Amino acid sequence: MSLHLDIVTIIIRLLLATGISGVIGWDRAHKHRPAGIRTHILVCLGACIVAMIQKEIGFNAIAVARQYPAYKGVIRADEARLIAQVISGIGFLGAGTIIVEHHSIKGLTTAASLWVVACIGLAVGMGNYLLAVASFVVVYGVIAFLKQIVRVNPLKKVEIQYLNKSKGKKFILNYFAENSISIKNVNFRANKTDNGYTYTNVYEIKLPHNMKYIDVVEGISAGDDITKVQLINLG
Repeated sequence: MSLHLDIVTIIIRLLLATGISGVIGWDRAHKHRPAGIRTHILVCLGACIVAMIQKEIGFNAIAVARQYPAYKGVIRADEARLIAQVISGIGFLGAGTIIVEHHSIKGLTTAASLWVVACIGLAVGMGNYLLAVASFVVVYGVIAFLKQIVRVNPLKKVEIQYLNKSKGKKFILNYFAENSISIKNVNFRANKTDNGYTYTNVYEIKLPHNMKYIDVVEGISAGDDITKVQLINLG
């Protein structure tokens, strides 16, 4: 058994880490997410390099213990030490991709993908090729295809502004009833202007499975008395 990583093994692991993370990064870039191909590749390569360094530390400890048997009870190498630092440290990079805007949170999936490619990079660097490839297949399937297979319409809030109190409210409630949209909660607000009042309702709604939130925005915007429709993600 060789106690050092040879150059061929190092290159194979670096190329495998590059290929796996590049595919995941391509999917993120294709969907115009904050972290794209280069970011995912660099994260995965960094984790892979750290894992290989950790392997070398372990090999060196074994070599020294063999060379100096009298010190084998003193020489220790923790194979999880550097890996643990990667797992926790990548959280800071992932946090930079998360954006909070108008009560909505964006970038969580990209942050998670950065964290998981780091984990895959560690698996490649440690030489667990089967684990790395199997993880890549599952992760890419989740990122690229799960949303197309499983459609979930979570609760969201829709903010609607209108001018005529009775007419606007009636139109909104009729639209919800006609499209089987459930209202879980509602907040009302009235703002006085030079020309009268502007009314704002914030509805927490749940859609039927065959409907999208963009359909709600377009449908309500068609009302004559409606001046503004805005979705608010629940974070």
